[in-house]
Amino acid sequence: MRQQHPADQPPPSSIQQKEGIIRVGCIFGTRPDAIKMAPVVLELKSRPARFNVRVVVTGQHREQLDQVLETFRIEPDQNLNIMSHGQTLSEITTRVLNGLDEWLSANPVDVVLAQGDTTTTFVAALAAFYHHVPFGHVEAGLRTYHRYNPYPEEMNRRLVAGLAEYHFAPTDAARRHLLAENIAADRIWVTGNTGIDALLWVASQSHFELPAEIRDVVESQHMVVLLTAHRRESWGEPLRQICRAVVQLSAEYPDVHFIYAMHRNPIVREIAETELFGLPNVRLVDPPDYPVFVKLMQRATLILTDSGGVQEEAPSLNVPILVLRETTERPEGIEAGCARLIGTDTGRILEEASRLLSSSRSRSEMIGIANPYGDGKAAQRIAEILIEQL
Repeated sequence: MRQQHPADQPPPSSIQQKEGIIRVGCIFGTRPDAIKMAPVVLELKSRPARFNVRVVVTGQHREQLDQVLETFRIEPDQNLNIMSHGQTLSEITTRVLNGLDEWLSANPVDVVLAQGDTTTTFVAALAAFYHHVPFGHVEAGLRTYHRYNPYPEEMNRRLVAGLAEYHFAPTDAARRHLLAENIAADRIWVTGNTGIDALLWVASQSHFELPAEIRDVVESQHMVVLLTAHRRESWGEPLRQICRAVVQLSAEYPDVHFIYAMHRNPIVREIAETELFGLPNVRLVDPPDYPVFVKLMQRATLILTDSGGVQEEAPSLNVPILVLRETTERPEGIEAGCARLIGTDTGRILEEASRLLSSSRSRSEMIGIANPYGDGKAAQRIAEILIEQL
């Protein structure tokens, strides 16, 4: 075992707390990250005697990010506003890194927190490392072990693991992945997923109004199928296969309402609109505000999705999920039986969706299962760990 070199240690000034208060930089840039970091931000801010919280958003998603910030009443201290039309992964990476480098130089913190698998999260971990600041990875340890699937998320997670000091794993399986990669056991904590904290809070609220474009569907007595499909590895033919399955399903089940919450990415929208526009029982809608999306999930009979977050959330709402991906870094739902991994082949989607739409017994077999991803107390656990460690 090699001796630890002094250069491996953060300089003392970067880890000292003033008057016992821990300075935390919370960094996120996309809508899913904002949803899952919001409970952490609010929990830390509820303890002002312990934490001084600074929120930095990169703007990797712009309008969708603002929706979440408004829902949870979080005001960023800094917005790097890096988003530009058609930007590449390389451009996102360099813009976020330059922005965070400048911010961390001007705003010393004791720990940086970011969640998940986005480019913002990877770069936040790298920037913290460059500044000798410990990095805490919220939702650590998810793996498919397929380098390009999902892309670039799988590699982002692996790179972050090598940079992080604190690994907040949502499940025991995630912890096992980290241990297998030689992450020290005393650097890993199983906390549950903060996304469940956010979901349960929003689901308990009654004051969020539904927009007119979907209110009639939600208030109808018909079955509702909710679709989300946007991942980079689904662009092109896989997404066309998904949409063609929806075309056939909508014809076979004319009394079922299909709602496609479309990502704002023009590649996704062009395919969805070409394949699905004009079908009488298919509604294409912009990404709803998060509270509205939660209400849609609560109302859904079935969810078809390639979203990681939706895979985690739907079990708490007792809605069966068909996962439109070839691999998933969230196998716990598959193993528990509340989700099924089916890929993007049109025929397979038709088979699995038809079975669930035609049989209430088949649907019942996939609901009423305890959510394997969390109990709504993950943010509280993370706060306690930071107090204990720092």
